[in-house]
Amino acid sequence: MSSFPPVAEQLAEIRSGAAEILPEGELAKKLERSRATGQPLVVKFGADPSAPDLHIGHAVVINKLRAFQRLGHTVVFLIGDFTGMIGDPTGKSKTRRALSREEVLANAETYKAQIFKLLDPDRTVIRFNSEWFSPMHIDDFIRLTSRYTIARLLEREDFRRRFQEQTPITLMEMLYPLVQGYDSVALKADVELGGTDQTFNLLVGRTLQEAYGQEPQVILTMPILEGTDGVQKMSKSLGNYVGVCDSPRDIFGRTMSIPDALILRWFRLATDLPATELDAIQRELEGGANPSLCKRRLGRELVRLYHDGDQALAAEAEFDSMFRQGGQPDDVEVHVVTAGEPLIDLMAALGMAGSKGEARKLVRQGAVSLDGVKVADEALVLDASHAGQVLKVGKRRFLKLAGA
Repeated sequence: MSSFPPVAEQLAEIRSGAAEILPEGELAKKLERSRATGQPLVVKFGADPSAPDLHIGHAVVINKLRAFQRLGHTVVFLIGDFTGMIGDPTGKSKTRRALSREEVLANAETYKAQIFKLLDPDRTVIRFNSEWFSPMHIDDFIRLTSRYTIARLLEREDFRRRFQEQTPITLMEMLYPLVQGYDSVALKADVELGGTDQTFNLLVGRTLQEAYGQEPQVILTMPILEGTDGVQKMSKSLGNYVGVCDSPRDIFGRTMSIPDALILRWFRLATDLPATELDAIQRELEGGANPSLCKRRLGRELVRLYHDGDQALAAEAEFDSMFRQGGQPDDVEVHVVTAGEPLIDLMAALGMAGSKGEARKLVRQGAVSLDGVKVADEALVLDASHAGQVLKVGKRRFLKLAGA
C-alpha cells in the first residue's frame, strides 16, 4: 500500500495558491508513478547565495516546498555557490559582486538556519552547484551551449527588449539560463519551483533535460507577494517586509499594518493553513467579518509558523498593551551611544530603517521620536545627553539609548 496520499488529494494541495503548473498533466503522471513505485519526487528550488536574509515573500515558494514534503516528497534546496563566485547578472547589463568561497559558505549556513524554520531537515537535501560545475571541462561546457539556441534565449522578455533597443547584452548573461537549467539535469529534478519572474529560466531546465535524455521536469511558479504597503513587491530595501527571523512582536505588529485588501492573499501565500480553512476565511471576509479580527488571526498564524503558538498569543497581548494602552515593550533593546553618532546612521545600522535614505524619510514624516518628542532634525547627532532616552521609529520599533 502506497504511503503517498491519493493523486487527486496531492494535486489539490499543490495547486493551492500556485500561479501556474507547466504542464499539469505531466505532474499528475509523475505523482501516479511515484505512488505506484513508492519513490518520492525530487523537487528542486535554487537560491542565490548573495542574499541570505529571507522574508515571507521568499517564503511563499518555501511554503510550497513544505507542502511537497508533507505529501512525502524530497526537496533539494540548491545553493548557487558556483554562480555566486563568478558574479550574477542583474538583467541590467551589470553583474552582482562576485563572492568568495568563505562568503558563500557563511551565507549557506544562514540559509539553513532560516529555511529549517519551515522545511523538514530530514526530507531536505542541501546541494551546491559547484559540485558539478567546478570539475566541468571547457569542452563539456561548450557541448552544453550547443543544446540551446540564441533565438530561444531572445524569447526572454528582458533579452528581447534590450536587443530591440540595441542595449548591450553580455554573453555571460545569456549563458546564465543554461547554467541554471543544467542544475536540473545534474539533480534529475522531477519538479522545479520559483517565482513567476523565473518562468523562462525554469523552462530552460526542461529543454536541457530532454536534450540530455531525461524526462523533463514540471514547472510550478508562485505569485510575487506584495509587502506591507500593499503596493510594491516585498523587499527589505523598501522596508515593507516581514523577516522570517523577526521577533514575534515585529511579525505580529507589521502584519497588523497591512491593508485589509491583502489579508486573504497573505493567508493563502504566507501561511500553512489547509485549503479548507483558507476557503472558510474567504467566506468570512466576503460575508462581512471584521477585517481587524481576521488580521489578528493572520498575525498569530505567522508568529506560530516562525516561532510557536505561545509566542503568538504573547505577541498579540503585547500589541494590545502597546497600542491600546500606549505602552512600550518590556524588553527594549539597549544601545550604547557613541558620541558623534548620527541618528540616521544608527537607524540604518540597527535595521530600524532599510537604508539611510529611508531613515531620513521617516524623520521628515514625523515617524521618529525621542522620549515621545518627535525628531525634527534629520541631521541630529547623538551624544551623552541622549543617554536614558527611548528612540521610537514608526509604531513598533523601540531602542533604549545608554551612556558609555
